[in-house]
Amino acid sequence: MKVRVGSSRRPGSRGPVGTKRALPRVLCIVGPTSSGKTSLGIRLAKRFKGEVINADARQVFQSFDIGTGKPIGGKRTAIGSRKMYLYEDVPHYLMDFLPPDKSITVAEWQDKAMVAVKGISSRKKLPIVVGGTGLYVQALVDNYVIPSLAPQPEFRKAMETKPLAELVKLLLRADPDAKEQVDLKNPRRVLRALEVSTFTGRPFTQQKVSANPVIDPFMIAIKREREDVRARIDSSVEAYIEAGWLDEIRAVRAKGVPWDAPAMTSIGYRELGGYLRGECTLDEAVKKTKEATWHYAKRQLTWFKRDQRIHWVKDEAEAEACVEAWLANKKPPLASAEAAA
Repeated sequence: MKVRVGSSRRPGSRGPVGTKRALPRVLCIVGPTSSGKTSLGIRLAKRFKGEVINADARQVFQSFDIGTGKPIGGKRTAIGSRKMYLYEDVPHYLMDFLPPDKSITVAEWQDKAMVAVKGISSRKKLPIVVGGTGLYVQALVDNYVIPSLAPQPEFRKAMETKPLAELVKLLLRADPDAKEQVDLKNPRRVLRALEVSTFTGRPFTQQKVSANPVIDPFMIAIKREREDVRARIDSSVEAYIEAGWLDEIRAVRAKGVPWDAPAMTSIGYRELGGYLRGECTLDEAVKKTKEATWHYAKRQLTWFKRDQRIHWVKDEAEAEACVEAWLANKKPPLASAEAAA
């Protein structure tokens, strides 16, 4: 359940009533995995003098590049005090910065993203949030006030010995709405939601409160048929294997990254890890990776379809036209029949 408190923003306004300073305008490119968000973000950044803020929970990790879909060929660098992942001269923030054995909460990502938004806006550039982690994007767009409960080491140690199915059962008993709002395939997300529910005495999903808006967002996504998304996922997985995904996993293992590190729980890494440990054949691991990615994409589609603020377009050209109209304070063109369907 989402509760909005203290919001005095009128529909279509640029900021809260009574303020003189407009909220920073932020373009958000969302949608399921393999729908073309990365390439669209780069295209629009070049077209509209933008800089990208990563909203993909897997692309935050260092050395996990191929299987997370980072723009290959980019590099970690710094311009003055600004640290970034630079690809084709487009800065990407909150990408490739977190050690594989560390984790980042939604609240931490939200804080860092807002710092990036302010910095980009101060340079007269357009902040462009790109990613399919819906809770990240929604936390920024709706300015969630997220529970600040610190991790509970003893609780986590006890719970981590339980299978995921049992953790999910415990979570749904404490918070039935978690079925719709928490990624029940992700052990870290399930454990965190259970931890918050247990130690605060309130369901995790009832603790996401929206405060006054801090950005003026425009949300856009490329509409693809489900069959197309699945075909693109299959092609991506095969291309990643060809590009050296297995060698990437071997390399991070050689650096001492354990199999249970947060980064290793990412889709594909855990499935291919089974092959590298001799638990299944490569064909079986690849099939499991494709299936797990497809199931994740379906959950993403369900999440984003609920948000009526998203403009669904048929391709990159239509997306560019919509953004151009938005920046000119004009009504974006109506979505094509294909995208609106």
